[in-house]
Amino acid sequence: MAKLISVKTCDDVVFEIEPSLAKNMKALQPLVDEDGAKVSVAPLPNVSSNHMTMIMEYHRLSDAGKVKEFSVEKLDNEELKDFLLAVHYLDLEALFEFLTLAVANRIENRSVRYVREYFGIQNDFTPEEEAAIREKNAWTFKGEGIESEE
Repeated sequence: MAKLISVKTCDDVVFEIEPSLAKNMKALQPLVDEDGAKVSVAPLPNVSSNHMTMIMEYHRLSDAGKVKEFSVEKLDNEELKDFLLAVHYLDLEALFEFLTLAVANRIENRSVRYVREYFGIQNDFTPEEEAAIREKNAWTFKGEGIESEE
């Protein structure tokens, strides 16, 4: 059995992870070789213990062929975005794609206002400029629910 690799999250929790998971984390690859970790504990400054727990759950389900059972529905929008950033930092491709799809599903068919608020984007158009853009590109706003606060 392969030697477990120790990682330390930003909230100072140490996890013992399978080498197969560590090798999927492209951010950890410089610290991991064929025999295990090159350091005693690999620091993960942008990953919380909550994120690491979810990453390990995803990995366990992925190995079992049950990724469909993994869900982020319980996470609010901020938690989902934070988790996405942690996964991006680790460069876990499959989980990153899963989470970007979850974000896309949350903003699908939502108003421009909702999407701006979701991503914290400031509207820098004047009301006149925005009206002109909406008029010129009216087809893109069909069914949007322009005034909806959703």
